[in-house]
Amino acid sequence: MEPRLYRVPDALQVLGVGRSRLYELIRGGRLRSVKEGRTRLIPASAIADYIALLESEGEMVR
Repeated sequence: MEPRLYRVPDALQVLGVGRSRLYELIRGGRLRSVKEGRTRLIPASAIADYIALLESEGEMVR
């Protein structure tokens, strides 16, 4: 079963970006995240939405 929430280190691996870039995406509103206590979590649905956003932006460039 695939996780529904990813901790930051796991999201970094899934997305293939660095820590700074991940936090830029969150601050810029391009990647949603939630906090549970002091832990930042990235929902799997947010990762899927971000990938879809990249794909749609890629289609606009063509």
